[in-house]
Amino acid sequence: QVQLEESGGGLVQAGGSRRLSCSASGRTFNTYAMGWFRQAPGKEREFVAVISWSGGVTYYADSVKGRFTISRDNPRNRVYLQMNSLKPEDTAVYYCAASDTASGGKTPSGVNYWGQGSQVTVSS
Repeated sequence: QVQLEESGGGLVQAGGSRRLSCSASGRTFNTYAMGWFRQAPGKEREFVAVISWSGGVTYYADSVKGRFTISRDNPRNRVYLQMNSLKPEDTAVYYCAASDTASGGKTPSGVNYWGQGSQVTVSS
């Protein structure tokens, strides 16, 4: 069992930066691929980024590639999402996710555990 808790959301101006953090409980954190999804009002939850258990493999959605960076700190049971050059269309609730594999973690059906979500609002 893994419990996930996001932090770092809030209001940011377009062009600005924000870093989301996800804290995980459980001794098996470093066996899971960790990722981020987001969901805007009226839209389906969509994949943002995922990182393998070792940190050696990462995948990004095309919409965030070059602007967002995912990283993890296994000794601290944490995963991060550094978001730069934010746009109003990045406004959404961001969810931390744990999956068996990085490839599987690119779709909601492949996620084993979800966090509660953290709101990020980008103003124009």
